[in-house]
Amino acid sequence: MMKRSTFIVGMVVAAAVAGTAFAQDAKKITLTGGSVGGAWSAIGTAIGETIRREQPGAAFGYEPGREAANIQLVSQGKVELGIAHAQLVKRAQSGEDPFKGPITNVRGMALIDPQAAVQILVREDAGITSFAQIKSDKKPVRVALNQRGTLMAVTGEEVFKVNGITVKDIEGWGGRVLNMDYNAGLEAMKNGQVDMVINMLAFPSGQITSATREMKVKMLGLDAGTIEKLGGLLGTAPITIPANSYGFQPEAVQTVTGSVVLLASAEMKDDEAEKIVAGMLKNFDYLKQSHATLARLEPVSLINVAPLQLHPGAEKAYRKAGLIK
Repeated sequence: MMKRSTFIVGMVVAAAVAGTAFAQDAKKITLTGGSVGGAWSAIGTAIGETIRREQPGAAFGYEPGREAANIQLVSQGKVELGIAHAQLVKRAQSGEDPFKGPITNVRGMALIDPQAAVQILVREDAGITSFAQIKSDKKPVRVALNQRGTLMAVTGEEVFKVNGITVKDIEGWGGRVLNMDYNAGLEAMKNGQVDMVINMLAFPSGQITSATREMKVKMLGLDAGTIEKLGGLLGTAPITIPANSYGFQPEAVQTVTGSVVLLASAEMKDDEAEKIVAGMLKNFDYLKQSHATLARLEPVSLINVAPLQLHPGAEKAYRKAGLIK
């Protein structure tokens, strides 16, 4: 009886030790992206699924985040992966607002959205035709920008600045600038609380199409001078939104675009970064089916993370796949 009890106890202890060892070996990967229900949330969750498929022992978690904070959390090693615009990372590297100092240890893993285009919606009944008109008429425009700490909000403010309009000007004319997530901004516009919404996203956007079924809007473009200045300030590139991308947009619209990337810390081990990217490449068909933004990409597109440097582990995965010669 004593021997049998000793044997059972030994088995339980061995199982516990094995379980502890497995738990210690299991890699926890956290990815921080955007608000729940947004494109970054769907994309981040899809990337997590590719990690789970290729690393069964890994524990993946997606956390809603805010763009500047995502960059900081990755830099500090508090999360393994993050999503942000490459152009905001550029600002982080030089310590520009909204960052308190330079952040230089963030590396690119993959491009996930090559066309985050500035799209400026105005209510048709607001009588707004251009930024020059807003300035000359001192219009009390009510503007919804994205949340603070995002490239979308920074870009919205810069669009006004390069046209000679500050937030103080807008408030002095009786208008206001609100910072909120995009869906909230569109809802405020529907309710007549906002005249203009500025954001950066792929086109045509399902969010815009859905929101504008119930209200009359138009899309403002940017003039050549504004486009050039934004390129110098933010690193954005010119882009044309083709005519009829939306039912309310009969003519082509000139604007600028940024790019969205998956980030990791320079301190992430090369083999870990390689496994993550290799999993994305292996399951690329799944990624393309998971969200319309990813559907526009091909495997070779993923390497385009400039102005970031590729993580060495990610680069190794791309070389093995023949995407970098």
